Amino acid sequence: MKIESIFKNLEYLEEVCELTLQEWGEYQGEEEYLQKLQRKKERILSFQNRKDYEKLLLLDNQKLIGFISIFPHDGEGYPELTPWYATMYVKREYRGNGYSKLLNDAILKEAKKRRFTKIYLKTTLENYYEKWGAIYLEKMATGEKLYYFDLEKRTF
Repeated sequence: MKIESIFKNLEYLEEVCELTLQEWGEYQGEEEYLQKLQRKKERILSFQNRKDYEKLLLLDNQKLIGFISIFPHDGEGYPELTPWYATMYVKREYRGNGYSKLLNDAILKEAKKRRFTKIYLKTTLENYYEKWGAIYLEKMATGEKLYYFDLEKRTF
């Protein structure tokens, strides 16, 4: 089991983008799906050298298990907050094995390595991220809850 940047493993780019669109995307028909898939791949590649972007992959024997990201921004609102903890995803067949904790710890460690003191998160999940130290800020206009991780207090 290993966690690595997508930029060192571009052979997984298409699969990651497909899973992302299937989980969070909105599209009507195959043509729009393919257009969004292409834009998503191009966007990830355009962020390759940014401090405020990363996508980490959890791999087991060259098989993609899941992924997680740092984004400069995540959706509308809060333009002053950056970076964002985003797209934690574990394939359905691997859920319930603690892989989300591995991804969580890896992205927080990466954010701290990049010298961020906080990383923000929005979610509709109840009592999920708190177990890993997420601190609640407020309810967003979208109905999601806004949290942050204080990276200055974390040790790895």
